[in-house]
Amino acid sequence: MTPAPRAATAASPLLSGRTAIVVLAVILAADFMELLDATIVSVAAPAIAGDLGADETALQWILAGYTLAVGAGLITGGGLGDRFGRRRVFLLGLTAFMLASAGCGLAPNPEVLIAMRVAQGLGGGLMIPQVFGIIRASFEPGARAGALGAYGAVLGLASVAGPLLGGVLLDADLFGLGWRAIFWVNIPIALVGLVVGILVIPESRAPGRTRLDLPGALLAATAAVLLLLPLIQGRDWGWPWWSLAVLALSAPTVALFIAHERRLLARGGRPILDPALLRLRAFTAGLSASLLFFGALGSFFLLLSLYLQLGTGRSALDTGLVILPYAVGSIITSGIGARFADRAGRALLVSGALVLAASQAALLVLLQDGAAPSYWALAAPMFLGGLGLGLTAPSLINVVLSGVPAKDAGAVGGVLTTVTQVGNAFGVAVLGAVFFARMEDAVVGGADAHLAYTDAFTSILPWQVACYVAAAALMFLLPRRASEPR
Repeated sequence: MTPAPRAATAASPLLSGRTAIVVLAVILAADFMELLDATIVSVAAPAIAGDLGADETALQWILAGYTLAVGAGLITGGGLGDRFGRRRVFLLGLTAFMLASAGCGLAPNPEVLIAMRVAQGLGGGLMIPQVFGIIRASFEPGARAGALGAYGAVLGLASVAGPLLGGVLLDADLFGLGWRAIFWVNIPIALVGLVVGILVIPESRAPGRTRLDLPGALLAATAAVLLLLPLIQGRDWGWPWWSLAVLALSAPTVALFIAHERRLLARGGRPILDPALLRLRAFTAGLSASLLFFGALGSFFLLLSLYLQLGTGRSALDTGLVILPYAVGSIITSGIGARFADRAGRALLVSGALVLAASQAALLVLLQDGAAPSYWALAAPMFLGGLGLGLTAPSLINVVLSGVPAKDAGAVGGVLTTVTQVGNAFGVAVLGAVFFARMEDAVVGGADAHLAYTDAFTSILPWQVACYVAAAALMFLLPRRASEPR
């Protein structure tokens, strides 16, 4: 057997050529798999609900629990890689993700599925930071930009490929597995990644001894749970006073987190978030824009899938095919976004967010008459939305990074990546609550399934338009172009 690669040091040659391509393929394949699982469940949601008896709240947790767990894992994942070795933590996260995927495929009820989705997310949260760390530590400087651009393209493609692949797998009903195939398909991919990763990925870690900010990570995760728990469960609980109290507690928990980070920094420790970064316009604007942008995006495919399957009677495959133009549009513009980010990064971001707003507005107009739209009528706004996503997603983090000091680039990149996951969970919680509340009101009012789901879906589209427009306004505060952190 080929010996495991040694840790990358100043004396060790950096990766280039075929080896660099293989390493990049392994880490991006694992990353794509993790990102895919954030959206692939969307198209399978009706099948899961029918098979396991999952209600609307459970469906929200199956999605939001995963993305929230990814965000929680990201908080400490980078520090674990710096301390114990990025290759080691990447392979550990990939193993955990694979085992949790098997647990999802075997889940006998919604509660077990939610628990396994959380475990999946934690494994993914360990993997993602190592991708950035491995690229920075092990790739030649000239190859890093291309590798990061490839990561951005993977991010955009995975967000729309999940529903399409989910539809294909459900329609194929591989080995009679039904919706469970969307999780079992991860196993062979993860096994190949583990074997190849052990052989080719070099080990690297940060110089010196790093201490993990576990209290800070716990406070940040607690604040997120306090925010999302009542938003998702409040409707089922009947919004008692204590659910609003739980929601209100998220604000002082955030304040406590910031105070802890300041004290840790004053003692010479390494905080998760340096509070001084909050004074940087690029950072705060990028943070807010990412939260709004990915909040709108994260909820869209779940709610669209429910509308198409339960409202218009389409199959899972038909639903995936409706989303195909979105993927095509994203592929077309993601290369443009990555290529021209260093010349017109901010303009691309603003344009992409506004194009996405226009696509949601076009869907709203299309559905106003209440009739079930044809495939080709839906294809145009879906394609338009994909074009907007491709212009924005690959370049957003790099444009923000160009406005922060170079010494803080790693921390800022990690925080922004975490916020994209938290934004996804927040969007599922908030817009999902609006969707299901409006649907129930329509059913109580005597509407049939088609009209109820149409009414519910059109009720969230104006909110998504508002999110994208607000994100575009915040993007005007970002640097004009993507460049090396200053």
